[in-house]
Amino acid sequence: MTENYTALYEEHKKLGASFTDFGGWQMPLKYSSELAEHHAVRTSAGLYDLSHMGEVWVTGPDAAAFLDYALVGKISAMAVGKAKYSLICNEDGGILDDLITYRRPAAADGTDKFLVVPNAGNATVVAAALADRAGSAQEGGFDVTVHDASAETSLIAVQGPKAEAILLRLVPAARHELVTGLKYYAAVDVPFMVGGTSKELLLARTGYTGEDGFEIFVANSDAAALWQALIAIAEEGELTPAGLASRDSLRLEAGMPLYGNELSLDGDPFAAGLGPVVALSKEGDFVGKAALAAKKEAGAGATTGRKLVGLKGLGRRAGRGHYPVLKDGTTVGEVTSGQPSPTLGYPVAMAYVDVEFTEPGTALDIDLRGKTEPFEVVALPFYKRVK
Repeated sequence: MTENYTALYEEHKKLGASFTDFGGWQMPLKYSSELAEHHAVRTSAGLYDLSHMGEVWVTGPDAAAFLDYALVGKISAMAVGKAKYSLICNEDGGILDDLITYRRPAAADGTDKFLVVPNAGNATVVAAALADRAGSAQEGGFDVTVHDASAETSLIAVQGPKAEAILLRLVPAARHELVTGLKYYAAVDVPFMVGGTSKELLLARTGYTGEDGFEIFVANSDAAALWQALIAIAEEGELTPAGLASRDSLRLEAGMPLYGNELSLDGDPFAAGLGPVVALSKEGDFVGKAALAAKKEAGAGATTGRKLVGLKGLGRRAGRGHYPVLKDGTTVGEVTSGQPSPTLGYPVAMAYVDVEFTEPGTALDIDLRGKTEPFEVVALPFYKRVK
């Protein structure tokens, strides 16, 4: 597999990062202690390089209608400046990826603009699928252009309760309302002072940690300067560079699915608890609609098959991905993600379990390499920040 490096790779090396392959990218796993980085996000703020994520622009007079066709959500219902979590599925209803779509202000000629952000390992697949569907859509009358800007775009996240205060120090006082007034799952262009120059950057109040936080889209050429500026204006101990290890433990506590673990081509949105994301009632066809309607009608994730649940460990040992879930010694499920929770102090896991054993309070076991450990079904998320 070809190794890819983000525009911030040298910055990570300077900070002593340990690297890991993720979706073909060399990404920081941690800088010193993943536990310290986890706690930093919960108590102050963490700084992440997410430049391995994809950025695909969809523009044109029919961009909204096209995305209604290409994705399972009703993207046309989004207001300008808002963001929406959705899925892109294949014709069989299998999940190609989960992604966030941002509706940007229309161009001067009235042309609609959307930014679709897929996951790192799926960015190429999603961009290709959108381009292919655009070709098919054009035959049906949609006027739309798909441009994959992933290779030229970096993404930096500041996550944690002090994120807003830190960002405000790089924004002119007269424009602070752009940041403080930004709602969750919304985005706006904000002037940031980077290297002595004002840069208009797209700022989104989104994240994958369960905390308040922001994601900043920036050209590769300005990424290092922005990263350095954020570190420079933070007070000692206020902003901690953080790697993928802490991002994974944070998202698990927040009950957020990870593609390749909780989501896959073999799964479906209903079993994953994402049924509300699928807009079966929207007008017109969309890719996978017939298959998804059939799955819902058959009771997927409700009365048949398995359903994604949270499991709270009653002992000290943690379940890990692919470990069997047992009921009275019989396998009734499989762990998708699991580890000790640094915030809560006990093991947590997400698992697909036969629907008859998914009621909160149900006692189950996880087979930890031949030894069973007691767990209890609980509602997700495990952790929810106090607002």
